[in-house]
Amino acid sequence: MEIPIDFDRITRLFETALNEGRRFLYEYEVYQLLACSGAETPPQCRLLTRGTRYGDEELTAFPGTRSVLKIVSPAIVHKTEVGGVRVVEKEAGKIRSAVRRMFYEVPEDYAARIPDQDMPDQYRGLKGDALVTAVARDIKGVLLVQYMPPDSQAFGNELIVGLRHTREFGPVISAGLGGTDTELYAARFRKGQAIVAASTAMEDGPGFFQRFRQTISYRKLAGLTRGQRRIVTDEQIMECFESFVRIGNFYSRTNPDAPFIIDELEINPFAFTDYLMVPLDGLCRFSFPEKPPGTRPVSRIGHLLHPVSIGIVGVSATRKNFGRIILDNILAEGFDKHRVVVFKKGVKEIDGVRCLDGLADLEKDRIPKLDLLIVAVGASQVPDLVEEIIEKDAARSVMLIPGGMGETEDSRDRARQVVARIHEAHTREDGGPVFLGANCMGVISKPGQYDTWFIPEEKLPKVRGNPFHRSALISQSGAFMLHRTHQSPFLSPAYMISMGNQTDLTLGDMVAYFKDSDQVDVIAVYAEGFIDLDGLAFCRAVQEAVLAGKDVVFYKAGRTPEGKAATGSHTASLAGDYMVCESCVSRAGAIVARSFTEFQDLMLLAETLNRKQIRGNRLAAVSGAGFEAVGMADAIQSDDFSLELARCRESTWQAVAQVLERRGLSGLVTLSNPLDINPAADDHAHARICEILADDPNVDAVILSLDPMSPAMKTLDGSATPGFDMHRNDSIRQLIIDLNFRTRTPVVTVVDGGRLYDPLRDALMAEGVPVFQVCDQAVAALALYIQGRLRSDAIRSDAGWTDMKKEEA
Repeated sequence: MEIPIDFDRITRLFETALNEGRRFLYEYEVYQLLACSGAETPPQCRLLTRGTRYGDEELTAFPGTRSVLKIVSPAIVHKTEVGGVRVVEKEAGKIRSAVRRMFYEVPEDYAARIPDQDMPDQYRGLKGDALVTAVARDIKGVLLVQYMPPDSQAFGNELIVGLRHTREFGPVISAGLGGTDTELYAARFRKGQAIVAASTAMEDGPGFFQRFRQTISYRKLAGLTRGQRRIVTDEQIMECFESFVRIGNFYSRTNPDAPFIIDELEINPFAFTDYLMVPLDGLCRFSFPEKPPGTRPVSRIGHLLHPVSIGIVGVSATRKNFGRIILDNILAEGFDKHRVVVFKKGVKEIDGVRCLDGLADLEKDRIPKLDLLIVAVGASQVPDLVEEIIEKDAARSVMLIPGGMGETEDSRDRARQVVARIHEAHTREDGGPVFLGANCMGVISKPGQYDTWFIPEEKLPKVRGNPFHRSALISQSGAFMLHRTHQSPFLSPAYMISMGNQTDLTLGDMVAYFKDSDQVDVIAVYAEGFIDLDGLAFCRAVQEAVLAGKDVVFYKAGRTPEGKAATGSHTASLAGDYMVCESCVSRAGAIVARSFTEFQDLMLLAETLNRKQIRGNRLAAVSGAGFEAVGMADAIQSDDFSLELARCRESTWQAVAQVLERRGLSGLVTLSNPLDINPAADDHAHARICEILADDPNVDAVILSLDPMSPAMKTLDGSATPGFDMHRNDSIRQLIIDLNFRTRTPVVTVVDGGRLYDPLRDALMAEGVPVFQVCDQAVAALALYIQGRLRSDAIRSDAGWTDMKKEEA
């Protein structure tokens, strides 16, 4: 899409403002910026300054019968609330009168209406006449603007479009219902209906337009609601979005040649006159570019996760401190003690592991550089130790266990000192070591055969040597990972990595490593925050992982919208921190969880269904309990997901009827979806009906409740009654395990019962069959997983189409 954008003229606008001591543009300058950006209809305007005499022709030069007057002040953002916007008849006398009134009335209204907490810093503490005088002094003038009557005054016929430069994701574009009530619309409508947002680095104008089409705003503008008519073309909206995206990417920290950074650019609203997009108000703030963060030698993560040699600093010879517990767990996981060295002055060995006095002894004893060095000492010792590690080039990767490294105000100077030294080391030719942490629990690496968690075996018994899933769990909180895996032992990832404070290695780095790993098919991430621009790097890595066929499950903690107090614009309060994060990450292809439980459920499904075929969202549901059949039907729709009940083929229902007839159940069961097969249905009937449904090409997934309390089902462990024994070859346990191996259709089971049925759940989970305890939870999790997988398939399809077009070109 070719749009003529004059970046040189836009840059000169910023330079002019900067020369006047400003890092913002006045409204009339925003219109000039739009004129340089390819926008078709910026209104004609003239700045009227206090004390200047203007002739009648100058005041009435614009077309139309009315004129708009707007106060121009760096402090007054929401002008309407203080009488700073007025529409008058286009007569010279009336314009003069209105302008004179505004110079006096607006400061008085501002002083009377704006609460103390919303006052700009320069007005804080001022009251009465002193405040009015200060506000009046800052007024630059009144903007005389051409009045362009909108085609409609109806709700939804104004559009807000904004850019915001976020610390984590770089520039973000947002668009939706505009006008003075835009925040109200965003709060009252369901997610994604009033406003949408995206990273400009990962979305072009046409792509963002496709997301915008799902909003109420688009439906109103396109005349798709009752009583409405179209007032703008799709091409106009698309060009507007493309212009904003390109401007955002040019004036971005991600552009090394950017002369300035646009912190915020907002038009609220665009109105529409005879198929013209007319900006009615605008703001823009800008700043100087800063040096982008450096890169880490991500390839060295391989040494961190699969070390040949490990060193530990901080092991006690006499008590079970963190370092000693870490040593115990490393050895218990099966790591060869002859490839471990402990740094402990005056001690020869601990538990058969060789000890050295210090890092200097590595070179003396001709011990090769360590793959991994674990630091488990007090925080005060860390800066000097980091310096020594780097100076002596002692290790390829380092794990910083201690806290007190930036979490509190008192420890931030120490953290900054360490970060600066690590970044300096990364400028070396070899890139220096990579550091995990600080304030982390470290790593459990099943392929690497080691475990650095500092939880004693008595507190966290581990079943070592069991099979593990082809998954990686990356968590900024070690405690989150600890509690989730302890509560859900069926989640058995190959790797569990506690990121801590991200002093060096980041969430984006870790996903970038695993996207190319042949050890994992699933990447699950718990995030609390990203360092500068790492949110963007993370999303790019997620997208590449998805393109490589991997599932990515994501949960973001800290959902309170950020930025409302930091800026007076609508854009920041509409597209807050969590909304931007969720939008960018899901657009990259991650499956976003809304709760801890949902995160566990989605990780379970990703681990067990990653290699199953997802063709669509048509569900077949089976249960022997009527309430479950109804519950599953009720659960297929929500604000965040939807499934369809599959319309099975006639031949499918005939095959199901034959199974029911053989069991004498024909007169008790109505053939429908969901299918209530009656509590008298036995193991074979459950399994065979599930298989018939899974084989139907109109069915994309099956949820099967195993009815564990039914006397017809073999669902008990160690039962003396043969008809209840789940270990028989004809039990539902064995039949479903066999079916799961044969079918490519996802099959999810439900075992709704107490602890008596835990052995059945565990046996199914151990063989890769996903199990839930409640049917509606199973439906919700499966719906979100299928939705995510279909989005991933669309991303891969789009990428293939793009690659094909490139090859043709």
